[in-house]
Amino acid sequence: MDWMEFREQIWPIKDRLYRLALRLVNDRAEAEDVVQEVMVKLWQQGKDLLLIKNMEAWCLRMTRNQALDKLKGGYRKRRTEITDNLPQFTIANGPDQQLEWKDTYQQIRTIIQNLPENHRSVVQLRDIEGMSYQEIADALEMTMPQVKTNLFRARKALREALLKQSSYGL
Repeated sequence: MDWMEFREQIWPIKDRLYRLALRLVNDRAEAEDVVQEVMVKLWQQGKDLLLIKNMEAWCLRMTRNQALDKLKGGYRKRRTEITDNLPQFTIANGPDQQLEWKDTYQQIRTIIQNLPENHRSVVQLRDIEGMSYQEIADALEMTMPQVKTNLFRARKALREALLKQSSYGL
């Protein structure tokens, strides 16, 4: 694979790889390192990359594995970075509503970070990245029933945690 092919096929998905790595390692610098290491490995594979049928799934799998290797290597820093890059909440009209939406968003991000890794990965790829079930199955090397089960359990845990938190606020 030459530079032009690399730039056309792999470079456009680097942001998706970064978001997946960030969700797994929960640290911006570490996520950047993960993506950089994946890009280097992909470049070193050269012509072998031309044999891969689903390049995006392959890259996502490499990113996931690299991030998990980083976590297994002793790095387990649980720093929440939920205040950076919050989406603009245009639904809310006043400052009090915007603050409420921001708080809810932060709660969801915190809950997702505390999910088991396989649940967190599936939620990231389906609900945040918008990937299909088949794409997720390919990227995470899971069967379709495993993807659906993990997503169901993750959403259930998220819903229960939000309900529990909201009942404390009453």
